[in-house]
Amino acid sequence: MDKLPKLLNVESISERLPEIFPEGTKNRKDHINIVAARTIFVMLYLGAVKGNDYYVRPDQITRMTDVQSNKIDDSDRVAWRKESVRRIPKKHPIIDRWYDVNTRESIRDDCIRYALAETGAVITRQDLPTTSSAGRYSLEKEFAELFNPDLDQNQLKKLISLWSDKHLSDAARLRQNLMQRAKDVGDAEILVSFPNKETRRLAPGPSSIIAKAVIEDFAPRFLETPAVVWLSESANKEDRSDRNIADIIGLKIESDKHLPDIILADVQKKNTLIIFVEVVASDGPINDKRKEALLQLVMNAGLNSSNAAFITAYADREDKAFRKTFATLAWQSFAWCMSEPDKIIGLHEKKEGVLLQEIIRVD
Repeated sequence: MDKLPKLLNVESISERLPEIFPEGTKNRKDHINIVAARTIFVMLYLGAVKGNDYYVRPDQITRMTDVQSNKIDDSDRVAWRKESVRRIPKKHPIIDRWYDVNTRESIRDDCIRYALAETGAVITRQDLPTTSSAGRYSLEKEFAELFNPDLDQNQLKKLISLWSDKHLSDAARLRQNLMQRAKDVGDAEILVSFPNKETRRLAPGPSSIIAKAVIEDFAPRFLETPAVVWLSESANKEDRSDRNIADIIGLKIESDKHLPDIILADVQKKNTLIIFVEVVASDGPINDKRKEALLQLVMNAGLNSSNAAFITAYADREDKAFRKTFATLAWQSFAWCMSEPDKIIGLHEKKEGVLLQEIIRVD
């Protein structure tokens, strides 16, 4: 039998997971929660690591107990390999098992399939029929090495970096780097570069970080000739750039009115587009009521709804603010996240006679 890997306890695994999967990791909560830590522990306990030709079933994770997890001699671990797959008589249930038997599907789906397997931390055996009850999951070998208890902090940091570079996609690493960069700003003022080459300093805070991303990342990616017509901060209710743009397009801006955080404009010869952006670090998305109020500004300028776009800007899809407010966003508006700057989420309202093929083609 292959040598079993050295074992790190669940608590220590939990401490390492946020370092391995930093902010910006897709489905991060399912990578770093206690279920993930216990799943990894059981795989290590049983030696389910690529190259060992042993794979676990999700129900083995549910059967682990605190008492069993403390039996760390190789002989105990090998014995539990057999014990953990035996049929359990109803009259002899497992006392103090980690999870009820009915949770095996959620462990399989939420923790393994759509989290650890997607980031390459867990590999899936491909030679089994879908209906097979045999084990099919094991840890990727280099990922398993991140839980070697003999690693010091510097060694761990280096191995995490090497593993991320090798196994995470470019998009995943970009997302993580953007989120980490925002986190590293701390209490410093936020320097923003406008399309007209002006610069402004915004007060420190998560809203300013997202506002900077809207102006520096969203605008040049999605607009042909971007301009910042309005930028509002809580400490500065009238902070405008490209002041003459509003006058040119006939947009009447009154600072005492409840304006959005940012108004952008895409000024083209044939068609002008006004983009209303609400920055959401905690609350305040563009809902239907908000959209109607902002659309009135466009109408008052002699334009129509085709000249307006409505964006709610977030830090990340994993962010609490996104999960809290996304369901309230207005139809025919968009959501954009600074952690995925090349992507935009459209909320489409079906029009009479318009099918999905046409919606996709139009967009």
